[in-house]
Amino acid sequence: MDMTDGGTVLVTNDDGIAADGIAALARLAERYFDEVWVVAPDVENSQVGHRVTTDRLLTVNRLGGRRMSVDGTPADCVRIGIELIGRRPDWVWSGINHGGNLGLHDYYISGTLAAAREAAFFGVPALGASHYMRRGLQLDWEIAAERLGSAVDALVEQPSLAGGEFWGINLPHLEVDAAPAEVAFCHPEAAPLDVQYQSGAAVDSFQYSGTYHDRPRSEGSDVAEVFDRGNIAVTRLSI
Repeated sequence: MDMTDGGTVLVTNDDGIAADGIAALARLAERYFDEVWVVAPDVENSQVGHRVTTDRLLTVNRLGGRRMSVDGTPADCVRIGIELIGRRPDWVWSGINHGGNLGLHDYYISGTLAAAREAAFFGVPALGASHYMRRGLQLDWEIAAERLGSAVDALVEQPSLAGGEFWGINLPHLEVDAAPAEVAFCHPEAAPLDVQYQSGAAVDSFQYSGTYHDRPRSEGSDVAEVFDRGNIAVTRLSI
């Protein structure tokens, strides 16, 4: 389905129903879809990967209209959202995540991308959108939504997603007076994250001390496009 044709979208995230990023994403979705459903975790579920809940009741809190929260994970929200809508939506949009989801290492950790992946399992086109964060800079969600809109517009010109595929989109964090960000179709970085630990005060305790901003990147990867060029990185991902 072409996103210019209207239809139905299910919007979710991993930062929780109250996050600014999902509010910005839902507003953007209204430009493209006739029917926007927002079904998101009731609390933050970052870095939970593709965890699902099958051993207890999942409670839905109806917040008015087509907006509701679930006491579950992002993948749960896609499953429950489809149940609530009563049919498969035309698209699932996940995000906008407060922080980057760049490279294959993030791809498996991210709850944001897990929601898009869950949609792909159902054969529903999906995208997971994230916003890289730079220390010392404020984040403007309206600017973020505009940049994401330019990436969405660029997707219309791309070949349709094949079975099991979905889009990963990462927005750069730029200075206010920076040149407009360009959309770059690229590959996910294969190099792992900077994973380090420091010993804690207690015996056999450890604190993660890796630095996301110093992660390695190869030419043409999503990490290089966002970190080094300030571009909007768009990657075609697959289950």
